[in-house]
Order: sequence, then structure tokens, then C-alpha cells
Amino acid sequence: MKRQMIETEERERRERQRIERAERAKMRDQAWLIDVTSTSRRRLSSVRQNAHTNTDDGEDIISSLPDSLLCHILSFLPIRDSVATSILSSRWRPLWTLIPILHLDQKELTEPYLDERNKKFKFVDIVLRIWTLRNAISNPTPPLHKLFIHWYHYCLPFYVDTLVRATNLRDLQELDLHLCNYHPHQPLELPLSLYFSTTLVVLKLGADIRLNPPSACVFTCLRILLLKCVTFANRDSLSTILNACPVLLDLSLHVVDKYLNNLDEFNVIVLVATLKRLHLHWNVQPSSKYIFQINTPALEYFHFRGYLNRDDVLEKLPNVVECVIQIEDCEKSDDYAKRVWDFMGKIYNVISMELSIITALILFHGSNHEDIPTFHNLSSLKFCGDIWFDWYAWHVVHLLLCQAPKLQILTFEHSILLGFNLYKPNPCMEEPLNVPECMSSHLTTCHYKGLRGTMTDMELIRKILEAARVLKTMKITLLSYLGSRRKLCIRKELRKFQRSSQNCQIAFDDGHFT
Repeated sequence: MKRQMIETEERERRERQRIERAERAKMRDQAWLIDVTSTSRRRLSSVRQNAHTNTDDGEDIISSLPDSLLCHILSFLPIRDSVATSILSSRWRPLWTLIPILHLDQKELTEPYLDERNKKFKFVDIVLRIWTLRNAISNPTPPLHKLFIHWYHYCLPFYVDTLVRATNLRDLQELDLHLCNYHPHQPLELPLSLYFSTTLVVLKLGADIRLNPPSACVFTCLRILLLKCVTFANRDSLSTILNACPVLLDLSLHVVDKYLNNLDEFNVIVLVATLKRLHLHWNVQPSSKYIFQINTPALEYFHFRGYLNRDDVLEKLPNVVECVIQIEDCEKSDDYAKRVWDFMGKIYNVISMELSIITALILFHGSNHEDIPTFHNLSSLKFCGDIWFDWYAWHVVHLLLCQAPKLQILTFEHSILLGFNLYKPNPCMEEPLNVPECMSSHLTTCHYKGLRGTMTDMELIRKILEAARVLKTMKITLLSYLGSRRKLCIRKELRKFQRSSQNCQIAFDDGHFT
């Protein structure tokens, strides 16, 4: 009898504890909702006022819309604001849980510039509460199509893994994970079932994620793939994934050598016949251990940033019409410059090209290369990056202009001044050079963004105005931090420059440029 009483008391005690825990969880959820709604109340107040029209019966037209349309509207709002709409009325209360997009970004959902450990509501708590509330509906319609989790500080991979596994992968069309773990040596391992998705169209993975695809993996519908600073289980992991994407159109790869330390060898082999756009950030110091090979005949857009290895292979890309080339300078040698020229020669049909100043300098130092390519279709050329005193502005520009006989638009976008004597004349600027073909018959527009009024800046503009015979517009954007007197002096000096084209107008853009 006494034993039964003890057992009964124990069961009652456990039940009381369960009820208390449930009440505390409910209070936390309510506190979080109050916190979210308070930050969004101002924005929602105007929504509530505008929800009622001037009709005679004062009907709330917005609330009368069907759930599917309201959910579509809410899908464009940040998660904070969509959750906060639940306070508008009982009709709105469950709507945010039906949105097929779940965007969980630590920067949006937590207070900025505050240590995660000292925050009132930690990101993991907020994520779990949102997830719990959303899944309170047994069969949400429509199902979750897009899942974004961006966890920048104190990430706990276990919870991310739980959420991904709890998602119905048969309906998921877009997955975007960017994780920075509290323990960097414990990266997230993706569920095996994800490697056999037949619905994923977009897959974006960044930072502390380890890819270990099975050899038979397949992504039948994947069109956009982004891999940024992830780690790979073995040297063939990337190739295995790319070979499993038969309809891939857009590929972004950011490879950093420190994330390859676990591999003796690693080859980036991009052999994708359907690929249209490629972003390759190859932040890997030249080494025989790590090389890339690109063979994408259908490619139309190519953005390369990084170093060139002696054994890197780039096949001809005849369909590339737009490119951004930012090659890093790691070797002061003619051989490296020749390598860069050979690299540029593979995109000979390009129409629009953007070059970093460093890339242009490397090309200039290799100007004695025998087989310098000519870009017969190039109509727009842009130089961007930091100005160095020794970059021989006119000589570098002149060299590229000579290789683009049909160039129509020339743009300069500079940011930082580096080096000494930038306000003193460069003797190389005074050397006479022949006028490139494009400046005699095709170049009509030149835009100089970030003009500081240095000697290098002004001399380069003077050279262009003197040589461009059909130039119609020279557009100048001065740096915003320059004083009004300095800007006035620069304008007066520019108007004094001799112009080869009688129709050329110098236009000053007062837009913000820093």
C-alpha cells in the first residue's frame, strides 16, 4: 500500500513538472513573439491602417484575399515581419506558418553587435521556436520549398542537421546553408538522402560544411550550385558532385587552400556541357598539389579571381560574351605573364570584359609575348581596382585598346591609392604612342569613376581626350569626400584639356562614389 502511494506521488510530481515545463516554454514563445512584434509594430501600423479602404462597409480588402495569395505576399517579407502579422487578427494568426519559404538569418533575427552568449534570445532558441510553431500544423500547404539557414556565430551543427533531416526533401527546391561553427573542426555532414534529391533546383553551401557525396549521387534538377569555403572528404568529392548535375547552368566555387590541408591532392575539374555561368574564386597559391581544369563549351559568363598554376588547364571558351578577370600576381616573371596571356586568349570572342588593375599590369609586363590575342568582338572594357604608382596607366590602357579594334565603351573604376609619388608626373606618361584603331573610329563613351585629381588620373584622361577622335561623352564621377573647392579646380582643369573629337562633351556625375 505504501509503495503504491509513493508511486502515485511520483507520477503526480512528474506530471506537475511536465505541465510547468510546458507553461515555461509557452511563456518563452509568447515573450519572443512580443519581442518580435514590438520591433515590427511601427511598420505594421501603417499596414493595419491601409488594410481598410474607404468603402461604405469598411471591409478589410487585404484580409479577404485567399490564403495562397496572402502567403505569397508574406513570402517577400523578412521572417520577423511575417511572424509579426499574426497580431493583426485571428485570420492572420496562422498564415505565416504556411509560407513555403523559411529564411533564418542570424543577422536578421538577433540583435547586431551583441555577443550571442549575452543575448536575451539566442539564435538557436529563436530558430527552434519558429520551427515548432510552423510545424504545429500537421500537413502545411504548401510544403516547405526553400530553406535558408545563415548561422554566423556559435553555430551548433547538431541543430542544423536536425532541421535539415526534419525537412521533407522530396518537396525542397532550394537549400541555402552558411554555417560558422563554434568548433571549426566539427563541420556539418549533409544527410545522405540529400545527395539523391530529384527536386532541388538551387543548392548553396558555405563555410563549415563537409561534402562527402556517394559515387552514385544524382541531382537531376539542380541548375544553380554555390560552394564557398567548404571542405571535401577526398580529392574526387567535387568532381563526383559536378558529374551528378546533368542540367547545371550556374556554378560558383570559392576554393581556399587552407580548407584543402586534409588532402594531398585536389583537382577542380569542371566538365559540364550545359554550364552557362561560372564564378571561380581560386584562392590557392600555385602548387602542383592543387590544379583546376575547365572545359565548358557552352559557357557565356566567366568570372575568375585568384592565382594561376603552371598545370592549370583552360580549354577554349568560344561562347563567353562577358567576363570578369582578377588574376593575382604571385610571380614577377615573364613566364607567369605568358601564362596570363594564354589564359586570356581562351575567351577571344568576349564582348564585355572587366579587368583588375593587377591583371592589366601583368599583361603589360608580358607585352613582348609573341601570340597576344586580339579581341575582335570586344565592345566594352572596364578597368577596376587600386591604383599603383608604377602601373603606367596610359601604357597599360593603350596595350589593351590596341587588342580591341571595335571597342566602344571604356570605363575606369578606382578605389584606393597605393604607393608613393602619386601626385607627381610619371615619365612613362610622356612617351608618344600610336593611336589604337578603336580610338580612331569606334570609342564613343568613356566613364571615369572615382577621380581624385592625381597626376596619374588627370594625365590618363588627357591622353584619352587627345586620342579619341569620335568620342561623344567623357563622364567623370568625382570622389564624394573631396571638398567643393577641390572639385571645382578639377572641373576647371579638365575643361582646359584639348579634345580630338569636336562632339565630345565632358559630363560630371554628382553620384555617390567612395
